[in-house]
Amino acid sequence: MPSQHLPFDLDRIRAIAADYPTPFYLYDAAGIRSCVRALQAAFAWNEGFREYFAVKATPTPGILTLLRDLGCGADCASMTELMLCERLGITGKGIMFSSNDTPAAEFEYARKLGAIINLDDLTHVDYLAAHGGIPETVCCRYNPGHFSLDKNAIMGNLHDSKFGMPKEQLLEALRRLKALGAKEFGLHAMLISCSLEEAYYPMLLEELLGLALEAREKSGVEISFLDLSGGIGIPYRPEQAPVDIAAIGEATREVYERLALPNGLHPRLYTELGRYITGPYGYLVSTVLHEKNTHKHYLGLDASACDLMRPAIYGAYHHITILGKENAPLAQVYDVTGSLCENNDKFAVDRHLPAVEIGDIAVIHDAGAHGRSMGYNYNGKLRCAELLLNEDGSVRLLRRAETPKDYFSTLDCTGLF
Repeated sequence: MPSQHLPFDLDRIRAIAADYPTPFYLYDAAGIRSCVRALQAAFAWNEGFREYFAVKATPTPGILTLLRDLGCGADCASMTELMLCERLGITGKGIMFSSNDTPAAEFEYARKLGAIINLDDLTHVDYLAAHGGIPETVCCRYNPGHFSLDKNAIMGNLHDSKFGMPKEQLLEALRRLKALGAKEFGLHAMLISCSLEEAYYPMLLEELLGLALEAREKSGVEISFLDLSGGIGIPYRPEQAPVDIAAIGEATREVYERLALPNGLHPRLYTELGRYITGPYGYLVSTVLHEKNTHKHYLGLDASACDLMRPAIYGAYHHITILGKENAPLAQVYDVTGSLCENNDKFAVDRHLPAVEIGDIAVIHDAGAHGRSMGYNYNGKLRCAELLLNEDGSVRLLRRAETPKDYFSTLDCTGLF
């Protein structure tokens, strides 16, 4: 397989590791900025377009402020994500609160911040009215139950999805919201995850514009914005090609001009991308600790599924580069593992790599989204640090590595620690 580009080399990583021992996450600031600017350029034709970065993907203050300064809002789904954004000065309509099975306190907090609230269920209309009140601007999440591109390993199929409302329930929700005082309405849908199909956003927009026309006719509301949410994927495998975001923007524009404008619709478009924005620009950097040759050939890293769980739970592919051996022949076949007491703690299975030695640096690609944020502490493992590689080549600590004190902090009630 072809090698993937890295914004650093072995010498640079050795120098960084002298100050911040492996494992650690390293994010490429230049790559993230370039990606956001390309997205904004692709949808610049739509007045009011805005990207609401999916905080769940990378809830790291240094990354969120970088995105805030580029004009991005924040897609939040929990109390702590709301609190984090408030602390960073992201409030009001800079927040899209897209939650489900939502506790009352979270609705109340979102209302306090002035966030746009995206309701996941018809019953949430009355629940929000009782807990925080109905805001002037509100959104409803749509789930049609089927979509031609609707199934993949991450999200499953729409009929089994817990997210969103079918059409008749959504139209009723809009009627009730209007009766309760809402004045500005939006529609939201995420019908697939991690798709490399460039037709997805145009197809989704066509679906939502049809729904907007029905909302006008059957619910008596005008739709002011359409949230296309996330869903655009990244090429995890080296043989895959990235999507052409400019082509997606242009194809979406064609649908907008063909279906929206002739019908008197002028909705703002929003996106809630996470993986697409930061995924390709984050790397999990690890050191090879052990090599084991039994029924199979194993490489043991100092990282584990506690640092990156996607391969363990999804069987997800992440490319691995052995620094300094990028051009060496792929002479060995390894299972690349962590040290957890679980046999699925593997970053790769039967992966062709160069001959590896103890102490080599392994870089796991495309880990910048749903990586550190999905980490956990099984076996008492401590999650690693996060670093930012600045455009001038300097490195900034974004989040320190966890310590035993952090792990035991919730046991302060016992007097043991």
